Amino acid sequence: MGLLGMWVNFLHQCPFGLWGGRLSFGWPFTVTPGVWCDLTVTFPSALVHQSSSSTLPPLDFRSDTVTRPDNEMRVAMSQAEVGDNVLDTDPTVRALEERAAELLSAPAALWTPSGTMANLIALNVHLKRGDRFLAPRGAHVLSNELGTAAWLAGGMPEALDWDAGPGRVSPEAVRGAADPPNRPYYALRTTVLCLENTHNAAGGTVTAPHEHARLAAAARGAGLRVHLDGARLWHASVALGVPPGALTVGVDTVSACFSKGLGAPAGSVVAGSTEFVEHARRVRQMLGGGLRQAGVLAAAGLVALDRIQELEQDHSNATALANGLTELGWDVREPATNIVLASVPDVQITLDGLGKLGILATPMSGKVRFVMHRDVSTNDVTEALHRIKTAG
Repeated sequence: MGLLGMWVNFLHQCPFGLWGGRLSFGWPFTVTPGVWCDLTVTFPSALVHQSSSSTLPPLDFRSDTVTRPDNEMRVAMSQAEVGDNVLDTDPTVRALEERAAELLSAPAALWTPSGTMANLIALNVHLKRGDRFLAPRGAHVLSNELGTAAWLAGGMPEALDWDAGPGRVSPEAVRGAADPPNRPYYALRTTVLCLENTHNAAGGTVTAPHEHARLAAAARGAGLRVHLDGARLWHASVALGVPPGALTVGVDTVSACFSKGLGAPAGSVVAGSTEFVEHARRVRQMLGGGLRQAGVLAAAGLVALDRIQELEQDHSNATALANGLTELGWDVREPATNIVLASVPDVQITLDGLGKLGILATPMSGKVRFVMHRDVSTNDVTEALHRIKTAG
């Protein structure tokens, strides 16, 4: 078992609460067995070995958004045919929108600079000020978009607990949260269900087509419109072995991202009916998303869409990392896609320790998150496990 794994087990097994003070140590470290401890201990210098920061090359598992365009993508961007996408249309943007709409089984799609803007546009169109919208707890629209759904779209968020598994809600929960038939006029009006597939905060968990269809049907039966945050829908498609359009059945709108795992430097789409896209174009302009010669970025999106199937390698690497960490004593749930979540006694201490090994990760849902992407190889995963195992 590696030293980091020993540290995880050590803190899990300590009879907490027997000392006071504050825990503070460097990395790598050594601990004398048999000493009572807790997360508020100051380890005596004899118990902790301080070391300088690592000079090892970094292994970046922070996000699948840290990727850099490769030569093929850069060439496509440099040679993109462009036009004014605000005055009329940019031909490369139009080509990307049409291709994305086809993949997502939607009549039309609109390119946006970011996934956050794509979600915000959809909620702006669907919500009236003061309307309540439902979303699974920890959804990106609830936790990671600076409250824009409330601040700019005027919606009142309501989080639904994961009663159908990590990141997933049941049709019964949707029906239970929808407005009763005799809702008084002064009560909140619930009008939208916002789903997320894959669910980032739950560790990249997927919702299968039959589950998704039941949720969409429950929402429609309750009079709700449905928006799907599909930032990593490509990952769900690959993991489940189904076309992306199989995961959008019954939705009014869906967003999808080109910079999460597919290697584009920026860009998303929001798709729906032709009428929706016409309205959405106005909202995009209002939000400052009307880029002119955006074909330079759209060209990267077109290359990215050719690489969807390559996400399978990221999933394989995530499984390899999870299995390796488990063998070293970590508490890790089997990943569904490209995200690995590890439960540790103290997230920040663990992140600091990993950082001194040149391993970059992030906090997520009270755990340590590692994200696989096209700039992380199988050899990088093996090297990360080796560094953790041999630390100290």
